[in-house]
Amino acid sequence: MLSIARPKAGPLSALFALFFLVACGAAQTPSPTATAQTVSPNQSTQVVIPLTLDEALRLANAQASLYQGAILNEQIAAEDVKQARAAFMPKVSAPLSYIYTSPALGLPPGEPRAPSYIANNAISEYEALANVSGDLDVAGKLRATLAKNRALLAAAHAGTDVAKRALAQAVIAAYYELALATAQRRAAEENLSAAEEFERITSLLLSGGEVAQVDLTRAQLQTLSRRDELERARVNEEVAAGSLRVLVGYDFTRAISTTDLDLALPIDSEYQQFKADDIPRRPEFTQLEQQLRAARQEIKIARADRLPALTYSVNGGFDTDSLKGPRLKEHSGVSAAVSLTIPIFDWGVTRSKEKQARLRVQLAENERTIAVRGFTQQFYAAKSQAAIAAARITLAREGVTRAQENLTASIARYRAGEAQIVEVTDAQTTLVAQRSALYQAIFDYQIALARLRQATGQ
Repeated sequence: MLSIARPKAGPLSALFALFFLVACGAAQTPSPTATAQTVSPNQSTQVVIPLTLDEALRLANAQASLYQGAILNEQIAAEDVKQARAAFMPKVSAPLSYIYTSPALGLPPGEPRAPSYIANNAISEYEALANVSGDLDVAGKLRATLAKNRALLAAAHAGTDVAKRALAQAVIAAYYELALATAQRRAAEENLSAAEEFERITSLLLSGGEVAQVDLTRAQLQTLSRRDELERARVNEEVAAGSLRVLVGYDFTRAISTTDLDLALPIDSEYQQFKADDIPRRPEFTQLEQQLRAARQEIKIARADRLPALTYSVNGGFDTDSLKGPRLKEHSGVSAAVSLTIPIFDWGVTRSKEKQARLRVQLAENERTIAVRGFTQQFYAAKSQAAIAAARITLAREGVTRAQENLTASIARYRAGEAQIVEVTDAQTTLVAQRSALYQAIFDYQIALARLRQATGQ
């Protein structure tokens, strides 16, 4: 069985003291004043001003997105309201026409020329009228249409708020994902630096005959593992940066950075301020309620199609066979017409439309009930996630402190010949795991907090 040599007190102890200081420095939690920076492989290293979360949200709101599409839909709905309101007003037009009809053949001699078609008034007929026409809303169809479009406009406005909050949720998630990836990359760099220094010191000890070859091999394996960890962290960081660039409209060649994840620590259990009573403040409730109102107005519109419809038309101008003064004056005047249309039979089409409208109301009510349950579940799930993440942050911070102390003690024991190298490598691995758990808990807390804000309509 191969015995593992342990370090002895010797001239290289000073080197261990140096490594001790380096390792302890590398094990410290990153300073809260540091900033995260991501630079693509094809970019030169440069100092990048961190992008704040508020700035990221502002940039995202200006980009092409579902939010911008919702704004356009709201504008379209506003035009529908204008059209429905205009339907109450009379329509003014100016029909101008000239009709030529060939003269009749075979008339007795001396009889005035007449048009060949009996329905026409003259061989040359000039018509210039000013027409005013419209509908009288005796069945209530126009009023129901206006009410429906107003409800749809209100629903579209609420939909814009929903889309804005959904976009904000996506930006917050992408923002903190980049902050998490950057923190993990920075931690991986520090872990690799400590592992390389430990490998260098172990190599010096081996050359002085104070440790066995297996100690150096284990130190080298630890370095390889930390190097692989760093490469994976860099890839994750670049992927996260790309996701945020898409949302804020940055070019993929432009460097992007976020504030340090350590700055996002919980503040006095802030998640507890969110209450279940705030759930109805969500804009989705307004959207669903207005859609339900619009569906009810469709019932009135469908019913109006079975009622009489009254229209009017007023014409003023001339309809003459000559543009000469006397004839033009003779055939100038005003005419008015009122038309009443009474529907009698349409093979059940209008009744079918009314039934469709009632079914749409039931569908809207069903969707609202499902949404209420879903929103309530989202609130309690997000609050539970925030509470658990806050507790994990407390535990992870304590774990990082203890892991740092454990690494310090393990290095001291190894230097004194009281422990094997595996104890040091295990302590390094434990510290890496605890720091990763802390960053992940902070990320989970911020995401849960954003979901709580969304769940309560903030």
